[in-house]
Amino acid sequence: MTISRDLALHSPRDFGARLPLAILPGEGIGPELLRACQPVLATIESTTTLRFDISTGGAIGRAALERYGSALTEEVTEFCRQSFAHSAPLLCGPGGHRFVYELRRVFDIYCKFVPIRPMPALSDTGVLRESAVNGVDVLVIRDNVGGLYQGVWRTESTPGGERAHQSFHYDEPTVRRLVKMAAAVSKLRRKRLCVVHKPGGAPAISELWSRIATEEVAGTDIDLRFLEVDTAAYLLIAEAQDFDVVVAPNMFGDVIGDAAALLLGSRGMSYSYNVGSGGVSVYQTAHGAAYDLAGTQRANPLGQIQSLATLLAESYGLDDVSSALMQACNAALLAGFRTPDISTRGCRIVSTQEMGERVADELARLLNARPDAAVSAG
Repeated sequence: MTISRDLALHSPRDFGARLPLAILPGEGIGPELLRACQPVLATIESTTTLRFDISTGGAIGRAALERYGSALTEEVTEFCRQSFAHSAPLLCGPGGHRFVYELRRVFDIYCKFVPIRPMPALSDTGVLRESAVNGVDVLVIRDNVGGLYQGVWRTESTPGGERAHQSFHYDEPTVRRLVKMAAAVSKLRRKRLCVVHKPGGAPAISELWSRIATEEVAGTDIDLRFLEVDTAAYLLIAEAQDFDVVVAPNMFGDVIGDAAALLLGSRGMSYSYNVGSGGVSVYQTAHGAAYDLAGTQRANPLGQIQSLATLLAESYGLDDVSSALMQACNAALLAGFRTPDISTRGCRIVSTQEMGERVADELARLLNARPDAAVSAG
């Protein structure tokens, strides 16, 4: 399923053979992850008639904050604005501090999709039993522009010490457009929708989400379920096969999505796709910058590479190439190549860059076996 085309969120232009691609390498392990994507892009160019017109933006996150005083600088904002104006998707490395929150606010990138679909090659990897991950196919849909992360805050000094204030809200249009999307996605999948809330702890906001969800699925054959966030976090790991589409407010969705990465074998395997008004799209990992791993070549690039695979399908309409890239990731794992976070007995531990190269090798084999795979986008 290609979410953007099926829901008319984003219609890939007929770019021909030249594909505009905007890149923000990010910070921490970000530049290493994006470099590991380069052999993949080169392989696509060498095995098809497609060519990427790549533009690269500047510093983001903590690095930008220290250097320029803002995690999202005016320079990067303008870079993104120009890229989006030319229908270029953004492949983004991780950035810290307030970068992602500000990017989402400025460009109304209101929805985040976090696919939880374990690679078959990793079914026996990680802390969970194989039976817990087999057949899991969950899509977490998270609000990006409301709630706690987009609130206002201040601190004040009191006789008893410093006091911190944070306030936030949800309005009906923000919730409705997200829940409407989640319901539409559910119809295209297995027609099961779980809404995450916390009626005892956040009664007004939970009531709003519950009411709107009930209204949006009325008259449909969608199986609607409500779970409190703590219960949802537990059941999404313990009984993952029972879930299909999960929709949640900003912070709840953040927690749920990160917890669900356990099902993938490693957080390094997690990735996301973000959409906004006017066809804006941002593809990134669903993990952070891992500053402690920066420069060590120990980071897992497969989350970033899977985000690139999603970009190929959603923004360019290259379903065949996207599918081949996902298969190439699994094939490289089956061949025994692993980064340290997903290592198993008898595997060959490789660097971030070599993992990207091994995936590119598998992709070349798959594309060469299917010479008529997409040669133009749209």
